[in-house]
Amino acid sequence: MTDARFLLEDGHAALEISGSGPRPAAVSLRGPRARVEARLHGRGRTWRAVLPLRAARWGGPQLPLPTGEYRLHIDEGDATDALAPAAALPLTQLPGLRAAWAEGLLRVGPPVDPAYDSGEGQAALERRYATSRQPLENAVFFESFYGRTAGCNPLAIDRELARVAPTVTRYWSVVDLSVAVPDGAVAVVEGSPEWWRARAAARLLVVNDWLRRRFVRKPGQTVLQTWHGTPLKRLALHRPGFDPRRMLAVIREGRRWNILLAQSPYAARVLSRAYAFRRRPVWVEGYPRNDSLQTDDGATTRRNLGIALDERVLLYAPTWRDDREAMVDFLDPAALAAAADAVVLVRGHTRTLQPGEDARGPRVIDVTGFPDTARLLAAADALITDYSSVMFDFSITGKPIYFLVPDLEHYRGELRGFYFDLLDAAPGLVVRTQDELERALDDVDPEIFRERYERFQRVFVAREDGRAGERVVARILDQGIVDRE
Repeated sequence: MTDARFLLEDGHAALEISGSGPRPAAVSLRGPRARVEARLHGRGRTWRAVLPLRAARWGGPQLPLPTGEYRLHIDEGDATDALAPAAALPLTQLPGLRAAWAEGLLRVGPPVDPAYDSGEGQAALERRYATSRQPLENAVFFESFYGRTAGCNPLAIDRELARVAPTVTRYWSVVDLSVAVPDGAVAVVEGSPEWWRARAAARLLVVNDWLRRRFVRKPGQTVLQTWHGTPLKRLALHRPGFDPRRMLAVIREGRRWNILLAQSPYAARVLSRAYAFRRRPVWVEGYPRNDSLQTDDGATTRRNLGIALDERVLLYAPTWRDDREAMVDFLDPAALAAAADAVVLVRGHTRTLQPGEDARGPRVIDVTGFPDTARLLAAADALITDYSSVMFDFSITGKPIYFLVPDLEHYRGELRGFYFDLLDAAPGLVVRTQDELERALDDVDPEIFRERYERFQRVFVAREDGRAGERVVARILDQGIVDRE
């Protein structure tokens, strides 16, 4: 009979599985976005498998496991009872996470006190902080993609602010403590008292998507909406179909923002109209998240991902679909890696991060949770996308772009619609199947798109000179939104 218990090792949470007789050959926990291997102890009469409830990815720090379910996998070897069910463990508060164990399944959640992890508990925190009159702090509250990552424009603004105004407190909203935050920043887990308090107290909020839960902007508080890409697909008020409730929600959300950041004059026009953002400032400064593309040769990212400098790297980064939770399955990354003799990086949209799971296969690396997309763009030799705004960012590099769009008519005509004709403007080859893509990677000279590529750059990324972060932070400080000292 096996047994299970939670324990602490050097202050970190772990799960121990133990039994009698010879020890198994290997024990692991496998989840959709992370895996951990056990350290095995004992020879002969008893054995123990200690599974740390934390993991490191892409050369980053060891952090608590992401929220989700993890199945126990055992390579039995000579063990006699390794597959016997271990006793269940109730939901337990551990350093950095909460966990429960039953029937070979570990369920991990964020470290929010159970007293607050309920509708009543959250309502009480909302009443306490949403309309409180507490003094504002010389602090910034950052949130990227609803706390699923610490990346995008908020990350780049954080880095520049930390450089020129290091005394400003920087809070980062995260869904759980598996999300790595920048050095010197304070992670606050969504739904915790600390999260509610920080969002209510910060003088500046820097976000790249909608503000969740109830938010009441205080006098002296500023919301800078950076958004997360130049739009090809129709947004907000411009989406197909008339939905009064959605339209009301869009208008209410747009009213929460004080300042909108845009990558280009085109993006400024589209975003301000889509969100009814009128008579308030739009900063057309380029995207801070792309500043690093001016200097990054991709070598560090390749090294962190375990890719040799001389290998061909293809980045596959499709957008999400309104009619499915997981990433689209239009491409077989392992087959592409073999056909193109390349490493294929798979970058799903952040909306597919939690419901999906890592793509796997020979020379395939899933980088959906990688925090800094620009670092991936620098490391890639070519981009494969569809309707994602990553096309605009990657065009800064001048490297080849391929568009794999098997659902073009459905997406354009029914699901979302476009602001411009992709077929007319695409700065690269548009294909419908993986076979066409593989042939294009081998046979098509990207230079035939040079004129169209340069026109695309002039319209959409002319402001991208590597200093967008400097300009945005300078405006924040010059306008006294936060104080330098």
